[in-house]
Amino acid sequence: MSRITPLLLLFIFISCKAQEKPNDITIQDEVKNYTFETVASDIPGPWGMTWLPDGSMLVTEKSGILYQIKNGTKTEIKNVPSVYNRGQGGLLDIALHPDYAKNGWIYITYASTEGEGEGGNTKLIRAKLLDGALTQIESLYKAGPNTTKGQHFGSRIVFDKAGFLYFSAGERGNHFVNPQDITRDNGKIYRLNDDGSIPKDNPFVGQENAKEAIYTYGNRNPQGLALHPVTGDIWEHEHGPKGGDEINIIKKAANYGWPVVTYGIDYDNTIISKIQEKPGIEDPIYYWLPSIAPSGMAFVTSDRYPDWKGHLLVGSLKFQYLELVKLKGNEIIGRQKIATDIGRLRNVAQGPDGYIYIAVEGKGILKIIPN
Repeated sequence: MSRITPLLLLFIFISCKAQEKPNDITIQDEVKNYTFETVASDIPGPWGMTWLPDGSMLVTEKSGILYQIKNGTKTEIKNVPSVYNRGQGGLLDIALHPDYAKNGWIYITYASTEGEGEGGNTKLIRAKLLDGALTQIESLYKAGPNTTKGQHFGSRIVFDKAGFLYFSAGERGNHFVNPQDITRDNGKIYRLNDDGSIPKDNPFVGQENAKEAIYTYGNRNPQGLALHPVTGDIWEHEHGPKGGDEINIIKKAANYGWPVVTYGIDYDNTIISKIQEKPGIEDPIYYWLPSIAPSGMAFVTSDRYPDWKGHLLVGSLKFQYLELVKLKGNEIIGRQKIATDIGRLRNVAQGPDGYIYIAVEGKGILKIIPN
């Protein structure tokens, strides 16, 4: 029988203490005042979802399938670009142009093999949908170089109230190289005009060798972006390592610290950084310790859920629930579980009908029906 030495006990104790957050907001158990309705089943890796004006849904599946779902029927959209389906990479997010009814543009992020190097990296395109197929596909941005690593592609898409497009790309597992370097892609949130051109007031326009699409840097792996319905700010959440998932409010040229500052430790329990705060680096408005592995993010504005209205929903891949993050302005004042043990929750969105929809790995798309 192996013997646990005092040094090993101390290591285990320190590791456990590192995953405790002092004075944290205790998460409340769910209050089951709702039921679930299956909108679409048998989707192994549902990722992004949005709605067309006719009420049908577009849902991306990580392996590379784009579904249109209408009245319970799934139809595969044709002419979807081939994706680099490895690890966390594949067909990722999807969003409509704010003026979709007039221009018909659909925006998609995915892992692509295009460009320099073996493997893949995050790419943004736009296209139109005609007769069940993508047409007029335009490449807007491709992060590079490619790598065969399977982690941290991001990626979410959101438009702000001025019509600028934001999308995220994780640091691709190269955390000591990419996120703090504005001459390199990855570990960033980008801001573009709707046609893929660079806004003239982007923070690093004109800087030598800078990637001028960058809006923020020092991001680890953002898999949540959402427009605050009142303030118009872009909110973001990102995966920490072992501990230290963050909620941030996106600010122009801001550095969110990874890996210079972090509330987490590495997966082998080694220290990445002893620093949690540093001048010139944005503090998160909230962080999770231990990690919940957040994915998907939506503000609730619907009157269908009076107890949730005005608050934030975040999916948990690790703990397999939806988390209601209760807000007072920009302050987190409460947390509550929803849909406990539902499965690995990849995305959450509020539909045009006011209902909340969740994407659950291995299941598909579910609608939350309040009692």
